[in-house]
Amino acid sequence: MTDLTGSGPSRMLRRIAGVEPHEIKVALTAFIYFFLLMTSYFILRPLRDTMGTIYGVAHLQELFTGTFLLSLVVAPIFAGLASRIRLASFLPWVYGFIAITLIVFYFLFRAVTNDRWIAAGFYVWVSTFNLLTISVFWSLMADIFSSDQAKRLFGFIAAGGTVGTICAPAFTLLFVRALGTNTLLLISAAGFATTAFLVRLMEREKRQLKAVDEDAQKTSLDHRLGGNPFDGFMLLFKSRYLLMIALFLLLMTWISTVIYFQLGDLISKAFVSREARTQAYASIDLATNSIAVLIQLFGTGRFIRRFGVTTGLLLNPLIMVVAFLAVIFSPVLIVLASIQVVRRFAEYAIAKPSRDMLFTAVDQQAKYKAKNVIDTVVYRFGDLTSSWLSAAVLPYGVVGLAVFGVVISAVWFPIAYLLGRRFERAQADNLVTAREAAGRST
Repeated sequence: MTDLTGSGPSRMLRRIAGVEPHEIKVALTAFIYFFLLMTSYFILRPLRDTMGTIYGVAHLQELFTGTFLLSLVVAPIFAGLASRIRLASFLPWVYGFIAITLIVFYFLFRAVTNDRWIAAGFYVWVSTFNLLTISVFWSLMADIFSSDQAKRLFGFIAAGGTVGTICAPAFTLLFVRALGTNTLLLISAAGFATTAFLVRLMEREKRQLKAVDEDAQKTSLDHRLGGNPFDGFMLLFKSRYLLMIALFLLLMTWISTVIYFQLGDLISKAFVSREARTQAYASIDLATNSIAVLIQLFGTGRFIRRFGVTTGLLLNPLIMVVAFLAVIFSPVLIVLASIQVVRRFAEYAIAKPSRDMLFTAVDQQAKYKAKNVIDTVVYRFGDLTSSWLSAAVLPYGVVGLAVFGVVISAVWFPIAYLLGRRFERAQADNLVTAREAAGRST
């Protein structure tokens, strides 16, 4: 990669995102890595949601159940492989394997059109691996950058993914009718295959950053994690801090699922064809991510540095209380679509970077194993439970779901506050410990 230190781009990156000269290569590599990862997934996302409508909106809770059960299987497999294979070799193959499965689905879709069970299988698999791939990415970021670096850089890095989520739905809107939905699978597979190579590049950049920056994480990817396939679950239940992160994510997932059910119900009624529904979902994604990328580039780092991680965690619960109240008074598609846009860009630009920063304060085992359980199993458990609850409330209409959402948001708010305060105390304790260790060494 070209040396940008001291150049115009270097000064621009420092002014926009607080990127120091020695961090430019690793930050830009991470930006591109997340861009390709999210582009590859978001090309699939409208197709996945469309497959959900083919299976049946009234039966979405069944797909959520299948996704949760598959996540329960995948999480210990992931931990078991990470225990036995060097991380530098294992992590790229996570993306390579996903590329292979997408090629398999390409041939299945060509062989059979609108099969309900193939649609269900695709929905469940994509819903499982999308969380795994993103979890692996942010585990690696938390394994490279310290808490202070994360406050400056995670917003910028997240913007790479958001740019990808803008390009993907825009591409889908423009070309889905000409190319057909099946071709999207091959394009996405190529993106995941390319991402596998970028993981190896990130491993090299991690070694170089560790050598020149005393604040960077001192861990290595050139080893196996050891342990057993169920370490992620054991670490989670032994740590109150990790359990609080899991509870925060669980409540956030409940909110997402409530809105997902509301939106799916209204879109199914408003649009008849598969292509029209795919375009509707893609339009929402495009609007969401266009706003989010601006905030990530110019606001996330400044917001977190000025107001702290606690405020970043509190923002989404506050927004959602107001949003669900708006749905209660005006339960129509345009209002709900607008709320989905606001919720997602607030989550992507502020809440999710803040949540991923929480893992910079834990050890490498927790970063990869416990985080994977939280990001996949806990997330899908939230989908599962809230999907059945939402299905039970759905007969009462969108207003009934909105009332349910208000209650969840009200509980979510104090959890976010307590978690943020605990992280800030842990960060202060770690700083004191580091200073004491430096004093002893001198």
